[in-house]
Amino acid sequence: MSLSLRLVKFLSVLIAILCTMNALAQSPAPYGLPVSLENAKKAATAALDEARKGGWKMAVAVVDTGGILVYYEKMDNTQIGSADIAIEKARTAVRFKRPSKAFQDLVAAGGANLRILRLPGAVPLEGGFPLVIDGQIIGAIGVSGDSGDHDSICSQAGASKLK
Repeated sequence: MSLSLRLVKFLSVLIAILCTMNALAQSPAPYGLPVSLENAKKAATAALDEARKGGWKMAVAVVDTGGILVYYEKMDNTQIGSADIAIEKARTAVRFKRPSKAFQDLVAAGGANLRILRLPGAVPLEGGFPLVIDGQIIGAIGVSGDSGDHDSICSQAGASKLK
């Protein structure tokens, strides 16, 4: 492949990435008042109920709009590493106003997308979702303990509880 063709290909990918990141960064949902303890518990309970239905051992974290932990619960026999990961997934979702899976998908695409790995506070693992009430982000939920898709199913169940 000639140098000019590689350059054109590289620039095309770079432009696509920049446009995607720009579109994602302009999420229409503004931040609202921070999630209450009552709503944090509701979201976590829904996520844990989903985990129990699937037979998955999970850790669940709910953070406010500043990424500060509001509520945390870990099921018995959940792997220890999931404790911190659940919190970081929630922080990723609230800080960047999108599910943490958006970063996982960019990393999976490879190439220039791997620069995502240098974004402070962006954990590219599925399982973190913003909590939205009345069109405003009030916090986020992060779930960890099983496969990424199971983590995501549980965190979505928690996030949907507050809509």
